[in-house]
Amino acid sequence: MSTAGFLPVSRESMRERDWYYYDFLIVTGDAYVDHPSFGTAVIGRVLEAEGYRVAVLAQPAWKDTGAFEAMGAPRYAVLINAGNLDSLVAHYTAAKKRRSEDFYSPGKKAGRRPDRAVTVYSKLARKAFPDVPIIIGGLEASLRRYAHYDYWADRVMPPILVDSGADLLIYGMGESAVREIARRLARKEPVADITDVRGTAFLAESKEACPFKAVMCPSFEEVSADKRRYAEANTIQYEEHDPVRGKAVIQPYAGKYLIVNPPQKPLSTEEFDRISALPYQRAPHPMYDRDGGVPAISEVQFSIIHNRGCFGACHFCALAFHQGRMVTARSHESVLREAEMLTKHPEFKGYIHDVGGPTANFRRPSCQRQLEKGMCRNRSCLAPTPCRRLEADHTDYLRLLRKVAALPGVKKVFIRSGIRFDYLMQDKNGEFFADLVKNHISGQLKVAPEHCIDDVLELMNKPKHEVYVRFEEKFKHLNERYGKRQYLVPYLISGHPGTTLHDAVRLAEYLKKRGVQPEQVQDFYPTPGTLSTCMYYTGLDPRTMKPIYVARTPQEKAMQRALLQWKKPANRPLVLRALKETGREDLIGYGKNCLIRPDAPPRVRETHRKGAKGEGRDAKSGPKGRNKADRLNSGNKKERTRKGRRK
Repeated sequence: MSTAGFLPVSRESMRERDWYYYDFLIVTGDAYVDHPSFGTAVIGRVLEAEGYRVAVLAQPAWKDTGAFEAMGAPRYAVLINAGNLDSLVAHYTAAKKRRSEDFYSPGKKAGRRPDRAVTVYSKLARKAFPDVPIIIGGLEASLRRYAHYDYWADRVMPPILVDSGADLLIYGMGESAVREIARRLARKEPVADITDVRGTAFLAESKEACPFKAVMCPSFEEVSADKRRYAEANTIQYEEHDPVRGKAVIQPYAGKYLIVNPPQKPLSTEEFDRISALPYQRAPHPMYDRDGGVPAISEVQFSIIHNRGCFGACHFCALAFHQGRMVTARSHESVLREAEMLTKHPEFKGYIHDVGGPTANFRRPSCQRQLEKGMCRNRSCLAPTPCRRLEADHTDYLRLLRKVAALPGVKKVFIRSGIRFDYLMQDKNGEFFADLVKNHISGQLKVAPEHCIDDVLELMNKPKHEVYVRFEEKFKHLNERYGKRQYLVPYLISGHPGTTLHDAVRLAEYLKKRGVQPEQVQDFYPTPGTLSTCMYYTGLDPRTMKPIYVARTPQEKAMQRALLQWKKPANRPLVLRALKETGREDLIGYGKNCLIRPDAPPRVRETHRKGAKGEGRDAKSGPKGRNKADRLNSGNKKERTRKGRRK
């Protein structure tokens, strides 16, 4: 593939375009993939469409400033992100073990970016280009914009603007903010004067520097010393993250003030369409071909993002604090143009893997009231019970899927990004559910019940478990009606704040009775900024300030996880220990409800092997009263008998 359609990645590629200067340098912790699922590509193309010259420095060496200096200084700013993930999440598991692979790096090779990449890159950029504004953004900067609990350091850390030394922070998706900032920098406005852009944060000497109506939240010093104050601060920050009613939030730090302006307004459908139509190459840069490419592209290459935002607002999910809870969507025409483009790709085989987004089946705001007054305070649209104003309607999404499926060259359109089953169950029409089962599942459908204990689900901000049970039953009924053999892939979380070891045992019991052995279990991961992470750190529910139980030790977290995959031989010691600690030895044995067998085989097996009658059979030392050796011996006798007859 030619490099001509990509943004320049070196001075040499700039000279090939006859560039002897450029305007913006985007530094990223991911490999450079020019696809609308990657933030670097989107911001780069947005600035390019505004007429600026943009270059990309992907995964630079960070031991010195050489890689930065080789690019030369941009005219206006260096824009820095860690990639599509927080760099520490990219590097470490929930057990804080180093990951062996990185799907956002060439050939899945780990270690191509530093820990705390935004901070490291910012310091290098400052050293290489002392007079150039440094602006940070992306998920890592967005979630760390306030003083935050850092799971890996196990302490409260300052706002990332402090450690990074950057001039300005853009949080959220960033397109509107970066356009406004670029225009003002191009007019030679000092970056220190750019303080009134929505969706940005900066450090100031005085709280009067805030240009919007503001609320104060507890200082860094307070939240570091007092967990209750941390919970109060987290609640304020979460509630003000609203583009309609949200105020700026001011957090004092060491005699200065972090000022976080209100969020950017969501993109209109027209703006979303425009950004989606920019000239993405939809591929990794060819410089990675010799290293095996960038594996992350495989999940999105033939997928289409049709929406943004999520009013599901799960407490453990970063989406509500990054993209926000207000849903916006692209037009049908925009999605169809992209689908037609995919059909012309030489590797396209007729299958569009996904028409989805953060939550696939959201294409409209949850209610009309929020467009004027914003999202409700202290109330979720779906959990623990649906709001009476909720407008559950899949009509538009169903029409869109049918249009895409009718395009020449398209054999099937699948939905692989997760759906909200509770929202689906609120749609009384039922037509979408039937069509989903008939036409849009590739054998398995991802859903996220997360747990079966209602108290735990309430802390996660998920619906009551009976909603999932009803969904599961209807899914099974529809599969039988249409002659399908399709399966649900339930996502489950172990160790979420509020989950006891007894709760984990009850979930394992439930799964055993339902005949479900989960292949995927996610250990709760305390990522910065989320309400669940606040619960983990403080031991408090920030909405009520009531204490909650938190599994903190690696041993208990490992036991909770092992219980959900009790059949794995490697998990046996942990499951056995968990059952003994919870007094559930009744689940150790040979009964149909038991999770595992005892430590040692019963002695009656030996008696049975020796040929004793009665005692061995009565003891039923295994399936059908015989162990494996007995069955093999029995088979050998029959085989000998058959041989004798043949003779």
